[in-house]
Parts: sequence; C-alpha cells; structure tokens
Amino acid sequence: MAAEIHSRPQNSRPVLLNKIEGHSDAVNAAVLIPKEDGVITVSEDRTIRVWLKRDSGQYWPSIYHTVSSPCSCMSYHHDSRRIFIGQDNGAIVEFLLSEDFNKMNHVKMYPAHQNRVSDMVFSLESEWVVSTGHDKSVSWMCTQSGSMLGRHYFDSWASCLQYDNDTQHVFIGDHSGQITLLKLERQTYSTVTTLKGHEGSIGALWWDPVQRLLFSGASDHSVIMWDIGGLKGRTLLLQGHHERVQAVRYLQLTRQLVSCSADGGVTVWNMDTPREEAPQWLDSDSCQKCEQPFFWNVKQMWDSKTIGLRQHHCRKCGKAVCGKCSSKRTTYPVMGFEFQVRVCDTCYDTVKDEDRTALATFHEGKHNIAFMDMDPSRGLMVTCGSDRVIKIWDMTQVVGCSIATGFSPR
Repeated sequence: MAAEIHSRPQNSRPVLLNKIEGHSDAVNAAVLIPKEDGVITVSEDRTIRVWLKRDSGQYWPSIYHTVSSPCSCMSYHHDSRRIFIGQDNGAIVEFLLSEDFNKMNHVKMYPAHQNRVSDMVFSLESEWVVSTGHDKSVSWMCTQSGSMLGRHYFDSWASCLQYDNDTQHVFIGDHSGQITLLKLERQTYSTVTTLKGHEGSIGALWWDPVQRLLFSGASDHSVIMWDIGGLKGRTLLLQGHHERVQAVRYLQLTRQLVSCSADGGVTVWNMDTPREEAPQWLDSDSCQKCEQPFFWNVKQMWDSKTIGLRQHHCRKCGKAVCGKCSSKRTTYPVMGFEFQVRVCDTCYDTVKDEDRTALATFHEGKHNIAFMDMDPSRGLMVTCGSDRVIKIWDMTQVVGCSIATGFSPR
C-alpha cells in the first residue's frame, strides 16, 4: 500500500522519502503526526486513515474509519489527540485518537454548515471549532456543549481560514478573492477589515502569530504577504507559480515561505531579505511615456488624427504605458517577480544583473498538490491531491530544520 523510495539526497532539492497509495478518491488533507512516523489522511472516499511506518519502511493503515459523507478537511490537535473532520454534507465530526494511534473513538458531531465544509481550526484555548463552508459562512461552535455560538455570511463561498488564539481574530478567504478579518466573541462578532489584493479565489492562508504576518495564496497564481502587525498596510506580492496556489506555510525561524500549486510546483521563498512593494497601477487616458492616446481617449485620437493604443502597465513603476514603450521583459525578484514581466523601457535600463538574482527556489512535486503540511522540527513535508497519492518529503536540504520552530499543527 505504500512504496519506499530509495533516493540519494541532492543538494537544495526535496527528497521523496515515501509514497503512500490506497485511497480510491482524492485525498483532501494529510497531516504529519508530530514525533511519530505517521500520517493522518482524509479523502473523498469517505475514509479517515492513520498510516504508521512499519519496520519494512512502508506505511500501513493502523486506523481505517468510514464516515457517512466525503471528508473535505481536517484539524488535528496533537497534545490532546483530538481530530475534527469536515464533511461534504456540512457536518463536523470529532474523534479521539488512542495513544498508540491504533484506535479512534467518536466524540461528537457538530451541525456546522448547510453545505460542504471547506476549512476549519480547533482552538483548545477557546474550546471552539471555527469553520468555513460552501454555504458562504463562517461558524464557531463550542466543543464542550456542541452548540452554535455564532455565524457570519459572505457574498461568496468561504474557502479557507486562519485563527489567532490569543486575540480570537479569524481571517477568512473567499472565492471572490477577498480576505475578511473578524473579531469573534462567544455570542457575537465584529468585522475589523477586508483585505483586497488578489484577482482570483483564495486557496490557502497561513498566519504567523509571532511576526503577525498573514500569507495568502490564490487562483491568480500569486502569493501575498500582509504585514498585519506593522499597521501600515504593507503588502508584498510574490509571483512564482504557473497554476493556482493551494497551500502555504511560513517557517518563522528560518524566515522562509513554502508554497505549493495545483500543477505540483513547490516554491521556497527567502523572506529574510529586503523586499520592495509592487506599485499600484496608475490610470491614464494616454501613455505616460510617449503621450499617445489609449483607444478610449476619443478626443485626443480625433485631435491628433491617430489610432488609439492598448494600455499596459510597467510592473516596476506602475505607470500606464503603450506596447511600444514597454517592449522589454525582465525578472525583478526584489519586488516578487521571479518570472519575466512587462516593464517600461526606462525601468528596464535601471535593472542591473544583480537585481535579477532569484530570491526563491523552484521544485517539482510531480503530482497535483491540493494540500500540504510540514513538520519543520524534522524537516518533513507531506503533500496530497486529486491523484489519490500521499508523498512524504525530506526538506532539510531546502529549508533546514530546527527544534523550536513556532510551528503549530492545524
């Protein structure tokens, strides 16, 4: 059921340690069990499985449990061994794992949503389970009484969330590309702000409570770092994927960000380096370089007897320019552009060779990655997706490892 991959380590590349197969449908979440050679997976095939590594080096299921509806997401709290499973029917089921991970007991069922549960977080401090769903809502329920404490509705599907235990703030990403920040109370809530920057649906969020940074990945192939703690609205755009970003993790001690996309791309970003904010795109009725009119500027077109041009934008300065004045392409990693982007001729001349030095490394997971989890203390990463395969990676050559990481399992 699981194949052991014998790979010789390569410098600065993830090493595939194991490949686990056995699910009959897409695997929606896989979580590494801290301090154990084990993985917990949930799938569209309605099964929850706990895989433990045997003496043969292969992973075999020690727990194989079937529920009534496809499993869409999971939140596992290792210290208490409590696991929460979100389902396609909108319910959340809580189980308690035994110390040897060979038995799982049903604890409670929570009627959290009217449609598929998209993401959730269990907070032991609050004794809440906070979840988002395709019924366009976020709900928070008491895990002691099983009762609903509150609910907030959005205009579109709520796709993912992150929760701050200390302040009881929750970040919710939705399919419109917005991120909403709510302050939760036991019986009420307040809307703090809405973050807008993505041009596609939000696929993943990660909150670092130490540096108070929020990272978001979206279907527009980009990642944005939101400096919440700085209180100045600073954002950094990171473009290093060719497909929608579906998983992000920030490693606080090494100042690295790991992001994964649907095409199997794994990008490791160096965040311990000075970076510049991408400029806002400027609006203009004519090229801000040659002053030729754009095609909607009828008056200038008539006065100058010229045909209007299509508007583009320089990614470095943000000016509105025509195609002739922005014929050059370049990478500019300090601004997050790891791939070549359009710049105006003036900005192109200011970019030096050292400015093109990559600030990220790119790797191939070689399968669709819908979910990713990491254990930085051991330098391990697990990925899963629609191909029904779970892969366990040694990331120590890429991100290093540290015992004190500030990492908290979902």
